[in-house]
Amino acid sequence: MMRFDMYKPGLAIVTVMASATIGLAAAQPLPKARVADLIVKVENGVDEFRNYLEKRGDNAKDAKEKGSTTPQGDTRRAKRGAPTETQKNVAKERKDELDDALGDLNKSTNRLRRKFDATDKWQETRVQVEQMLEDGRKINQAIVRGNYGTEAARLWGVLRTGMNDLARAYGLQPMAL
Repeated sequence: MMRFDMYKPGLAIVTVMASATIGLAAAQPLPKARVADLIVKVENGVDEFRNYLEKRGDNAKDAKEKGSTTPQGDTRRAKRGAPTETQKNVAKERKDELDDALGDLNKSTNRLRRKFDATDKWQETRVQVEQMLEDGRKINQAIVRGNYGTEAARLWGVLRTGMNDLARAYGLQPMAL
């Protein structure tokens, strides 16, 4: 039987050194150019997400104006029945809530970009990143509660990842998945 007691002090030293190395790596600030790239990624993600939701809304309006003439659409609608006024109101409220939150996120990312470009010390824009994350959390809640489809979920996932990368660069708590 082999005894591992003699290895405990060495193991403790290796563990402390490894955690110190990880801590130093996390504490290393990113260059301003890298943070600027993360901000651009978030800005582009906001634009892509907004464009998708606008196209989705336009497609729904077009389909409603033309009327569904496909047998599958008619069959599905007949089985489920027409949406009630309450269901329509809830859907409209959720859509408005998401639109408002997306508008707030767009404003906060634009504000972040302006403040970031105007300073040499990018860490000074931490407050703007915190506001952007708060606006993102509102969208996250709306997406989780609503049924916006797989493409909206995919686009939001990409955007949320970019926002979380930016949060980590500033040492902030990322959004939950």
